[in-house]
Amino acid sequence: MRVTADRNVCVGAGLCALTAPEIFDQDDDGLVTVFKSDPDDDSRPAAREAGVLCPSGAIRITE
Repeated sequence: MRVTADRNVCVGAGLCALTAPEIFDQDDDGLVTVFKSDPDDDSRPAAREAGVLCPSGAIRITE
């Protein structure tokens, strides 16, 4: 799995950081930051959920 985020599309809703804080955070402007682009098996379900919940579609999950 590969996790990426398009900061140009991010609206700063923060659902990614709330859903998968071990993978995502928000910077001082509220935009997504990816901590782990290759999450371990235990973190993958949360990464997928964050991708589904992202209102702007900024989160991309590639299997």
